Amino acid sequence: MASDEETPGPRFQPASDQSLLVYFGERISLDAHRQVLRLLRLLEQRPIGGVINVHPAYCSLLVVFDALRMEHHELEAVLRRYILEAADAPIPEPREVEVPVCYGGEFGPDLEEVAAWHGLTPAQAIECHSAATYTVYFLGFVPGFAYLGEVSPELVTPRLPAPRRRVPAGSVGIAGSQTGVYPVATPGGWRLLGRTPSRMFRLDRTPMSLLAIGDQVRFTPISRDRFAQLERA
Repeated sequence: MASDEETPGPRFQPASDQSLLVYFGERISLDAHRQVLRLLRLLEQRPIGGVINVHPAYCSLLVVFDALRMEHHELEAVLRRYILEAADAPIPEPREVEVPVCYGGEFGPDLEEVAAWHGLTPAQAIECHSAATYTVYFLGFVPGFAYLGEVSPELVTPRLPAPRRRVPAGSVGIAGSQTGVYPVATPGGWRLLGRTPSRMFRLDRTPMSLLAIGDQVRFTPISRDRFAQLERA
């Protein structure tokens, strides 16, 4: 569960012969997220020679580097300096993104079961899911898939025992305390509450992903007719 509690100092761990993990705590928290975001932004502004790529997660950053140019301890020393420099750096105001969702029915085949699991009506479950503002912690799984947190404790539900072979693009689901939108049709085990007509990932758009790390997301319930209108737009 996310919180505003301060996290301990960073922990470094080799992930392979050419990658290093930087941990900012061991649990999801807004403080850890902000530390990941600060370091990520600084690395984007001032790339380290020999660093090939960076991959943010809830509480960590995976840094991939050229093992012919540096070793783990050398990269760690540079990253420690970056972390100290980034500690007081301001974070840009988050972008607010509204995602329309048609809940239930064929779009949300798990809505009634999730609601019953928690002793709620489907309408109450929809209200609970759409009332929160979610933070984009990171993107992964498939291009454009944003991991959003956290859902209200009233809706925390484990993923399906067995994943579906195909989840339609635009499906909005929950898994544990996470929620997210499938940008493309793919197998998946999250419990589906609804579907959005918004295109979460488009090759002809810059940026291609609708959501970015740090964004604040609200889901807005819409009718089936409104879904059809937006899908045609």
